[in-house]
Amino acid sequence: MFGTCHLAPQKTPVVAQPPPPVHGFGGILTALGDFGPFQKWLVFWLALPSMISPFFFFGQMFMLLEPQHHCNTSWILALSPNLSKEQQLYLTLPRQANGTFEACRMYRPEPGWGIDKIISFGLNETEDCQDGWVYLSEEPPSLVTEFNLVCDRKYEKEVSQSIFMAGLLLGAATFGPLSDRFGRRITILVELLLQAVIGIGTAFVPNFYLYMALRFVVGTAVSGFAISYITLTTEWVGPTQRTLAVTIAPCFFALGQMVLAGLAYGLRNWRLLQLAGASPIVLLFFYVWVLPESARWLLVRGRVDEARELMKKAAGCNHRMIPQELLDKLQNETKPPRGNILDLFRQQHLRKVTLILLAVWFVDSLVYYGLSLNVGSFGLDIYLTQLVFGLVELPARLGCVVVLQRFGRRRCQAWTLIAGGGMCLIIIFIPSDFPVLITVLAVIGKFATTAAFTISYIYSAELFPTIIRQTGMGLVAMASRTAGIITPLIGLLREYHPAIPMAIFGSIPILVGVLCFLLPETKDRELQDWLDGPGNTHQLVSLSSVRWEACFSLPRLISSVIDLALAGC
Repeated sequence: MFGTCHLAPQKTPVVAQPPPPVHGFGGILTALGDFGPFQKWLVFWLALPSMISPFFFFGQMFMLLEPQHHCNTSWILALSPNLSKEQQLYLTLPRQANGTFEACRMYRPEPGWGIDKIISFGLNETEDCQDGWVYLSEEPPSLVTEFNLVCDRKYEKEVSQSIFMAGLLLGAATFGPLSDRFGRRITILVELLLQAVIGIGTAFVPNFYLYMALRFVVGTAVSGFAISYITLTTEWVGPTQRTLAVTIAPCFFALGQMVLAGLAYGLRNWRLLQLAGASPIVLLFFYVWVLPESARWLLVRGRVDEARELMKKAAGCNHRMIPQELLDKLQNETKPPRGNILDLFRQQHLRKVTLILLAVWFVDSLVYYGLSLNVGSFGLDIYLTQLVFGLVELPARLGCVVVLQRFGRRRCQAWTLIAGGGMCLIIIFIPSDFPVLITVLAVIGKFATTAAFTISYIYSAELFPTIIRQTGMGLVAMASRTAGIITPLIGLLREYHPAIPMAIFGSIPILVGVLCFLLPETKDRELQDWLDGPGNTHQLVSLSSVRWEACFSLPRLISSVIDLALAGC
């Protein structure tokens, strides 16, 4: 099942003694090892596609770089073929206030006028470009130049990114249930197949509308893989190493962002870049033979014999031997009673936690993608900035493990959001003549928002009760995807004023960061299992009021207002 395990040097199997307090699948997982070679290879194989995911998220930015352009006014050459290029532009294009030619307007030809009359009196009435555009660049074709995504079609660039984000939302809603019904392994293989086929096929589209449609489909597969990866990892790795195991894939994602910068720099032709970014998934065809199913899922589906055989192979890969009496105790695992999404809003304390977490995940995505998708607007080279953005994510994600243990979840979540939003607000007041300073502030903001996003995964899982944790995580993930859809459209507001997008990306996270002080602390505390059980409900309620002296008077006031408002719901 796991093709790489036989490469490890053979050791004498260690017979694991069954731990008396643990029964069923948990006992066997402990017996075969929480994080042995089997799990390490599994995490590596599942994290590897994450290096390709940044291409689907951010590769389009490099395909949509807009060169200088103006209207095609070759009509005047029919009147006078010997006009120089400068004369042609001077006679047919209006100028802006700064003296440059208009990019999207041209002088309207006067019927019956010859070249002498045009030179003598000049053309006055303007109109939109009628015969296409001329691009003042010798770069290979991009999406902009090939499909003319300028002027009245300029907005389609942001719309296409929002359509991809909509695909992420649909993928989060569909592939989760499919994984529960058909299994983790087959779902992951289908998701990778979709990424390969649709990703490669996108390089051959004849028009931009088909390109957007395929981006939507590949978005569903990318989102589905993210869910399936976490599920399969957590179901095979023991509780002592789950946090580390789940953090590895985001680190590969950061490495992928750095690789993307070099790939986009070397391949300026958008079709070649699309092929180079999507094709590596084809190299993962061997996953058909090496990727295991989830033994826990097999037990839930009643396939006990298959689960036993798989556990034996995993134990062999870890140089362990599971006692037969432990395997004989395996029974069909039935799912515990699941809560309803409405349960998140029935109790006052859980209602407040849910609403705040919805806001947290919304702004996580809003600022993260707001900075990532505007990588070319900070004044420095877009390829260098993308490289730095990927590089800064590594310490941001790995550092969370240490910082959370020292300072707790609540303060870290709040201050990372406030810091990320603060950097966006400061950028507004920096003149465009200081691109290095703007980029440094953007990198600091990216560091803070990346850490905030990472903290949200851990903090939210600890705040939601076990019985409804999956439902709660799915709900906040939908809020995140919704923000991802809106974020590219916010970029269109810069047409009215350049500071509007950054003002939005900066102000909302600060407000939500303050709200985070109203959440209970979960560091070193037992997880809540039930919506209403012994010691659980009262513990969560009381946690929201402890250590108020560490907070500000404003959060306390907001908390009182929220409590009163929610009490009336």
